[in-house]
Formats: sequence, C-alpha cells, structure tokens
Amino acid sequence: MVIRHGLRNALIPVLSFIGPLFASVITGTFVVEKIFAIPGIGKYFVDSIFNRDYPVIMGTTIFYSAILVVTLFLIDISYRLVDPRIKLVSKGD
Repeated sequence: MVIRHGLRNALIPVLSFIGPLFASVITGTFVVEKIFAIPGIGKYFVDSIFNRDYPVIMGTTIFYSAILVVTLFLIDISYRLVDPRIKLVSKGD
C-alpha cells in the first residue's frame, strides 16, 4: 500500500527528467550520424553547417525545437495524470 502512494510522488521528478532527456537523445544523433556516415537529419544538419546552408540550419533547428516543445507539453499534461492535485491556475485565481 505504501509503495503505491510513494510511487506516484516519486514519478513526478522522473517525468521532469524524461522530456529534456528525450530531446538530448534525439539531437545527440548529429555526431553519430556524421562519424559513421549514416544518412539522416543529423548528418545533413552538420553538412549544412560546413556548407553554410542557412535555410537547412534554420529548418532543422526549428524542427528539433518543435520536438522539444511538444515533448515538454506532453510531460506537463502527464503530470495531471500522475497527480490529480496538479491543476492549471489562471491569473484570476
């Protein structure tokens, strides 16, 4: 019984860590793709930096930042599922 109640409280910091961790795992593939010549977005991103291809750099940056924002949003929503006491507080409250 105690484990069930303790698990819900201990899960919130884990969820807080998962969002940025997921983004770092996704963006960490840049170096791996470049070193091992694996075709992927990371390899093209690094090649575009060396070639000064600014539209590709900006597009990839926006793409990965959108992944980060969506991941952090899903983590914030999952807080409500884990702990029902967490709620949205408006400025008027």
